[in-house]
Amino acid sequence: MSHVGVGPRAVMRAVAFLTTGVLAVPALAGCTSEDPAGKPLAEQDVAAAARARISDGGTLRWAVDSVPDTLNAFQSDADATTTRVAQAVLPSMYRMDETGSPVRNPDYLESAEVVDTEPKQVVVYKLNQQAVWSDGREIGAADFAAQWRALSGKDSAYWTARNAGYDRIEKVERGANDLEVKVTFSRPYADWKALFTPLYPKDVTGTPDAFNDGARRALKVSAGPFAVKKVDTKGDQVVLTGNPRWWGEPAKLDEIVLRAVPRDERVSELVAGKLDLAEIDPETADEVTLAAGPRDPATGTPLMGPGGTPAAGPQGRSAAEALRSWAIANGSDEEAAEEEVLAREERGEAEAKARRRQQALSGFELRKSLEPAYTQLALNGAEGPLADERVRRAVARALDREELAEAVLKPLGLPAEPVGSHLALSGQPAYADGSGALGEQNAKEARALLADAGWVPGGPVKKKDGEEAAGAEKDENKDEDKKDEEKSEGGDDGTYIVGEDDKNKDDENKDGKNDDGGNDDAGDAKDGADRESGEKHSSGKNTAQGGAPGAYAPKGTAAPAGAAAAPLAKDGKELTLRFVLPSGPGSGTLRTVADRITDMLKEIGIGTRITKVPDESYFKDHIAAGEYDLALYSWPASAFPATDARPIYAKPVPAADGSLNVAQNYTRVGTDQVDQLFDRALATLDQKESRDLLRKADSRIWAAAGSVPLYQRPQLTAARKNLANAGAFGFGTPVYEDMGFLKKGAQGSRPTAPASPSPSS
Repeated sequence: MSHVGVGPRAVMRAVAFLTTGVLAVPALAGCTSEDPAGKPLAEQDVAAAARARISDGGTLRWAVDSVPDTLNAFQSDADATTTRVAQAVLPSMYRMDETGSPVRNPDYLESAEVVDTEPKQVVVYKLNQQAVWSDGREIGAADFAAQWRALSGKDSAYWTARNAGYDRIEKVERGANDLEVKVTFSRPYADWKALFTPLYPKDVTGTPDAFNDGARRALKVSAGPFAVKKVDTKGDQVVLTGNPRWWGEPAKLDEIVLRAVPRDERVSELVAGKLDLAEIDPETADEVTLAAGPRDPATGTPLMGPGGTPAAGPQGRSAAEALRSWAIANGSDEEAAEEEVLAREERGEAEAKARRRQQALSGFELRKSLEPAYTQLALNGAEGPLADERVRRAVARALDREELAEAVLKPLGLPAEPVGSHLALSGQPAYADGSGALGEQNAKEARALLADAGWVPGGPVKKKDGEEAAGAEKDENKDEDKKDEEKSEGGDDGTYIVGEDDKNKDDENKDGKNDDGGNDDAGDAKDGADRESGEKHSSGKNTAQGGAPGAYAPKGTAAPAGAAAAPLAKDGKELTLRFVLPSGPGSGTLRTVADRITDMLKEIGIGTRITKVPDESYFKDHIAAGEYDLALYSWPASAFPATDARPIYAKPVPAADGSLNVAQNYTRVGTDQVDQLFDRALATLDQKESRDLLRKADSRIWAAAGSVPLYQRPQLTAARKNLANAGAFGFGTPVYEDMGFLKKGAQGSRPTAPASPSPSS
């Protein structure tokens, strides 16, 4: 499952200084002669082809995660499929290019300019004179005005997700003629290009009833190369068909069918020939790559395995194994021979099935890039140990972000560079590596921060009945992740504490019960544990204090590099953090990253309690609800970070009912200074000044250590080999009218390798 925090930018992007005072923030990006934005780390991979080489007609079957609950992108339950439909059927004043920057969409907009800044900012849009809605009406000021009124926040009858930008508009009116729209702002707004994309017809935005319910399951009026034919909830698909009133380049495809297919079922649907395009997981990507490789003309088997390794021999077995099997089947031991013959028949059937599967997948290829989103480690600073900024900074300083990025991206052949900004990705104009405000990985300094916060190795650990370690959840869900429960020796509930998996089973509590209150041979972690070295003798005695004979380093001697540090304690409680992870089949990458993070934290004495929860409750019941200490989830990149990132990093404020209004700041960490920098970046029309202010804000977000960006997410797509202009889009907005199937003999172009990153300052 993809855990990007939230849906489209039109809805939400959902999902500082040291508070104690002195922090030397390094020289900020923008002060050097080189552009710190650099270049995108990977190119689009869409098999680009000229329209003349693409056949007219055909249906593209495209896998999506869900059939959307609404087609209104400005409602709170809109999702990624809502955005995909809107891109294909509705006007967009600006679209994203390959660097994630907004560029004018000439199909709708001839020009858009800021014509006045004093006394107020005024923007004039000049529309394409051919642009019409599917009912024949011209796109004009009435549509702009209706959308502004619906999203301004002044009328609570409209059920909108947010009103960012629209709340700064004073009025929308007709310009010099019907093709001009004049927008006057009450306050300066740097991200004005974010507005009116997508643009809905006034039929949808004109009244609260139409806005709230009129575009949930149908869009009767549209204005894109495609139109919505039907939303089939029973068939789990949305069908788009060509718009006969489209004035731009005609769509090459007759239809696009967006089919809701779970990630773990997509490879089967590809094999069955029911899909042409699908985002896939790394395991399926390996299978597609293998099937698409060169094959033996006689047997049809791949000549090379994944990663360029030689493919297996006949029937996927080595020559030695095949010879041994033949010898047994033809040997004098009749019983063994009969068993081997049956086994060979079963293997033959399985291998024939595998060959058919590979043959079916040979019509596809892997198209890969980096998704315009990044995965972060979130640290919940609302309460517990992580409410202390020093502890958060220690956690962040313990992480080897390069190692984590390599673990995810290097096996996929993608650039493995850690993300250096919370607000933009490499290649975007606002990007600059601000991680220097936090500092590089340094376990020694991380331990010093913890010591300064009062967390020290060893010491007595006082635990009352029913009390958890510091940061631990009060109630673990014992019905979750049954497979892990079956595998665990103690039949646990899917939760374990890193650093306690070597408990001696002969070391028992006095009452013969474990920490959960159940009878178990495993003893309490406190008994027999060496708080200085973390080691125990097989007898359960403390060997570091003279229990068993042997040589010991003097007390205080540093542990070998990479060795786990002694557990830390404060006020009688161990430093143990809740690490909440999704348990679904598509979350293997997150769990791999989590395992590495727990090892890194163990080296500085921090224990980690991992809890796996169902995918459907992961974000709502844990991340948004604040029921976690550590978590991994992703945020999409935005071309308008001053608008879209502000609610993610804004300082939480008390609500009228006494609760805390966190907006989208699920780490609950924020400062007034960061808020002020966002406000200033949003209010200046000088693009360079706005970028510099955003980079300063990012440095302070790094310093507060509420979240740690790790890596840009991989984008892996299986595409039918003759499908052009579709695949791994990277930053760019898809051009739906150019997608189609190649004519016979034609080929699409593919990048030979990911783009090399430029040096960053």
